[in-house]
Amino acid sequence: MIKYKLLSLSISLAFLFAQQTIEERIIAKTNEQFNLIEDYQVEMVVDLDIPAFRMPMKKYKIYYKQPNKIKVKAKGFGVLPKTGLFTSPNDNFDNLKDINLSLDSGLEVDRVILRGTLIVDSLKLDMPNEYSRITFVPTVEVKIDTSKWVIENVTTKLDTLKLFEINNSYTNFEGDFYMPEKSTVEYYIKDKKLFNWINKDVSNIIGQDESLMENSSTVKGTIIVLYRDYEINKGISDKIFD
Repeated sequence: MIKYKLLSLSISLAFLFAQQTIEERIIAKTNEQFNLIEDYQVEMVVDLDIPAFRMPMKKYKIYYKQPNKIKVKAKGFGVLPKTGLFTSPNDNFDNLKDINLSLDSGLEVDRVILRGTLIVDSLKLDMPNEYSRITFVPTVEVKIDTSKWVIENVTTKLDTLKLFEINNSYTNFEGDFYMPEKSTVEYYIKDKKLFNWINKDVSNIIGQDESLMENSSTVKGTIIVLYRDYEINKGISDKIFD
């Protein structure tokens, strides 16, 4: 069944992108769907359940305009997770190398997984030392719904250890646009030093309770993002981004 599904997908995409691999075609189609959105504004409600961090449920007003204009409005201080909403599939996949189509037999119809290795140098992240730069080589799996050409799930692993997982659910607008209505971000960190290093900048602002880390072999955090009151392709003045 999986082989038949992949064969059908390959044939249908081949007519559109004759000079590309199937992985490149899938990314291109997903990016094409993303680029149907010229601009939008949306209200986001962010709820954090993260050990050692304290932040009440927070509301944001987000403005986006192609290709990369973003404005975030909020009262007071808050943390807005990087769920991939503001970057195109092309930009996200540019952070990966050796991208291959997974032949996972457990996949349902109209779902494919692209798997690649994270390019650590592409991240805006200072590694603690050269050894960590060499050994910290996570793999990333991206599940794509090929009936809507949207990214449903992104899972980052270090060997067999799951580090991060993002699940997105979508709603349809005006018959053409698929936009997230909910994103759930989960992360799992087993090493206290790694946890402190990743969060060293944020913890100084929010406040970190070291006692929560002392007896925990695994730290799990959950961030839930709800999206509401979309306005899509209505036109946004460039002045709002000043």
